[in-house]
Amino acid sequence: MPAETPLAERQCEPCRGGVPPMEPAMIEEMLGRLHDDWQAVEDHHLARTFTFKNFAQALEFVNHIGAIAEEQAHHPDIILSYGKARVEIFTHKIDGLTESDFILAAKCDEAYGG
Repeated sequence: MPAETPLAERQCEPCRGGVPPMEPAMIEEMLGRLHDDWQAVEDHHLARTFTFKNFAQALEFVNHIGAIAEEQAHHPDIILSYGKARVEIFTHKIDGLTESDFILAAKCDEAYGG
């Protein structure tokens, strides 16, 4: 059986609505596939704060995440401050989490690490 494609290598699927958000057990399973700093806040959204040496590095990261978000047509909420970028991800159309949220989070991890 072939290994499953890593989340960061997958593409976000547009949500058309009408599907339920992920159940807590699935959220926990998927969370285990991300960097340990990600949290599932109230089983509603993913959140992680990325740290940097200065504002310029944080801004560069935010711009990179913005480009990924546009490419994936899946847009996180980002809070930028000196040396920090907080990323929050959920699927607005269903007001909860889907697999695409975890894919985007993995892409953020990859951008931060490389």
